[in-house]
Amino acid sequence: MKKMLLLSLLCMILALPVMAQPGYRYGYNPRVQTVGRHGNEYVAWHRYYIGLRVGLNASHVNSDSHLLDGSGVKSGLNVGVAAGTQLTYRAPLFLETGLYYTQKGGKSGSGADKFTYDLNYLELPLLIKYKHFVGNQTSIQPYAGGYVAVGTDGNIKNYGSRTAFSSFDDGYFKRVDGGLKIGCGVGFNMLYLDASYDIGLANVGQDHFDNTHNGCFTLNVGVNF
Repeated sequence: MKKMLLLSLLCMILALPVMAQPGYRYGYNPRVQTVGRHGNEYVAWHRYYIGLRVGLNASHVNSDSHLLDGSGVKSGLNVGVAAGTQLTYRAPLFLETGLYYTQKGGKSGSGADKFTYDLNYLELPLLIKYKHFVGNQTSIQPYAGGYVAVGTDGNIKNYGSRTAFSSFDDGYFKRVDGGLKIGCGVGFNMLYLDASYDIGLANVGQDHFDNTHNGCFTLNVGVNF
């Protein structure tokens, strides 16, 4: 499954230059925006933008350890800011980054053997985004890239013994995470919606013999300025 996702990501990155078809003609106003024309329809996009995002996560933990491997999905918040800049005047290709507080984790077991893991991070993404306009103010925005994250807080809850431990301070999970991010957004004027998936590549478990990785699906809503 992970190999298929990585192959899909590579195909998306390789396809980005092709998506800027030669039928488009571009010019730009260096102060405000770039203006493009497709047929008789004019579209415009800002060369720089700052955005606010808030959304929901559906996350899980994959691990070689049966104690950590998450059989259930855990919900959480995702909130932060995004900033993007145009990479070339010849096509609507953008570099986007930002800073997010994101709640990840997972669940394992059931009944007396039930565990939940709260793994909350400050996350920094670095993405390549292409804005394909389907109207004067509407765009479809596929993107791909990576992320790094630092754990801030979180608890492990053992429902059988009714005890809780710190996910990071008590030596169960490492604070540093990183991986790939793929997704697609839709922009309408200032309104922005997107869906993405994080493929954790860093081993976030303290046990080096058992690989443990985060996985997270996110739905965001926001505005761009």
